[in-house]
Parts: sequence; C-alpha cells; structure tokens
Amino acid sequence: MKKLVVKVTEVEALSPLVKRFRFEDPKGAALPVFSGGAHITVEMPEGETIRRNSYSLISDPYDGSAYEIAVRREDMGRGGSRYMHTRVQVGDEITISAPANLFQLDLRARKHILIAGGIGITPFLSQLRQLDMEQKPFELHYAARSRAEAAGLKLLPEAAHIHVHISEEGARMDLGAILDGQPLGTHVYTCGPDGLIKAVADQAARLGWPKTAVHSEAFIAPPPGEPFEVVVRSSGQTITVKADQSLLEALEAAKVEIDYSCRGGACGRCQTHVTACDGRIEHNDHWLSEDERAEQKTIMPCMSRFKGARLELDL
Repeated sequence: MKKLVVKVTEVEALSPLVKRFRFEDPKGAALPVFSGGAHITVEMPEGETIRRNSYSLISDPYDGSAYEIAVRREDMGRGGSRYMHTRVQVGDEITISAPANLFQLDLRARKHILIAGGIGITPFLSQLRQLDMEQKPFELHYAARSRAEAAGLKLLPEAAHIHVHISEEGARMDLGAILDGQPLGTHVYTCGPDGLIKAVADQAARLGWPKTAVHSEAFIAPPPGEPFEVVVRSSGQTITVKADQSLLEALEAAKVEIDYSCRGGACGRCQTHVTACDGRIEHNDHWLSEDERAEQKTIMPCMSRFKGARLELDL
C-alpha cells in the first residue's frame, strides 16, 4: 500500500471528544484526490509498536491541498484515538496511506439517502461535496444524542435537504418516514453504530428495497483481549499477540507480509486461511458469513482473536 508523509497543519476541537486534524504535504505539493467516502490509515508509533487506524476523509475530495479527518477519543480502546488526541500536534510529520474507498457512492442511483449516527457522519462529509459537485439529488439525516456530542454540526452546511435529529430534543429519526415513498432507483447509505445499520437494513427490506440499493460502513477498532500465540506455517515462527495488539499488528511487527486496507473487518483484504485450529477463533469482523465463522478455517487478522492451544496460519 502506498504511503505518504504529511505535516499536521491544524488541530481543532469539534466537541469534548472529537478533534479535527488537517494534513498537508510538507513541501506544499498536491495530495492525491479521492472519491467521497474514502479513508486513510494513520500510523502511530509507540515504542516498538506501530499502531495503524483508519479514518474517513472529511475534506473536499477534489481539493488536493490537504486531507482532513475527525477522530473521536475512546479511552476504553487500545490507544489509537488517545494517541491522536494527546500526542499529535501542529507541526508534526506523520505517515499515512494513500486514500482507499470501500464506501463509494453508486452514481447510477436516481437519488441518495445518507443516514449517519454519531461519529458515523465522517464519510458523508466528503460525499456531500461530491454530490453537490455532480448535482445529484440527496438527503442527509444525522442523528446524535445531544448537540454537545454532535461534532458534525460544525462541519455541515445549512440546507433544506440536511436534517439533524437530536434525541435530547425529542427529534428522533423515523426510518420508516425517511425510506418510504422514495423514488424508484434511490440508494441508501448508513454509517454509525451497528444497531442503526441493522435498523436501516431491516426497514429497507420491509419496504421492498433491493439489497443492491442498501449500503453501509462500520469501522470499528480491534478489541483488546487475552494474549495468544499464532504459528506462521511457511516459517514455523511463533508470534505472540499482546492483549492490546491486533493479530494483524503482531504479524506486521514480526515482518510477516500481509495485505490490508480498512483494518476494521469490512473489506476482506487481510482474509487468511487457517491451517490448524485447536481452540476457538473470536470473530469480530463484518466480512465473514456465519457459516465461514463456524468452520474456523478463515480469520480476519485485523479484528479477530483466538483462545486455545494452537492457531496456525497459511502465511
């Protein structure tokens, strides 16, 4: 995956828990443009460990002068967002990946319905700019518990087709009203908590929406857990995965080559065949089917963990 070194030129608190970061090329060169919904992976070195977290780009996809992301601090996580909030300052140079997109707009759609919950607003901020530029009809519905937590309010333009639903103010989102009666050929996109993604998919199914018109993205950080060991079949090497480390990070630290993109269990790029499993794989991804999980012959190293005596991977 292509990497870029960028300079932090702005850091802004959007809410008590969310900060916006702006990155520019250190020499002022243009950065690669991207499409709405794209993400980058940020490298965060801590001692011998390099943590890599993926974040949606919130800036103008047609503007190569800078990239911007918004990061919500999660103190109960593994430390990636805390690193961004406490360690990254204006003037720092950091390494990121080139943009990749797993949540593209289907521009064949007659209309686009964008539904965001909490920090799930982030991929839609670049998509709004793309839809405006291409003059495509759309609605955005943004739900949050309170205005204090709705970091996206500072980044959204005021427009008739942008709707904000604040639970504390009694303005809950009515998915039935949003999805019912939309023109044939409309597509819906959801980003946010799993419950919201499932609710939109269920409501769309009840209303007869085709599955190909329903899209979602759920980036989540790898969960911490108990340490475990994994064996690399090609070399016989045994690698220990720490409690606050993902299997993918442990493999990278051991210089084992493995492909990845989202690092959040959504894209399938790091899917790896399991050649021996004496124990139980803890699947935490959004990629494998229930049947594939039950077989225990495949693992997503970016998200999944293991409990048992032996886990061997075809690497």
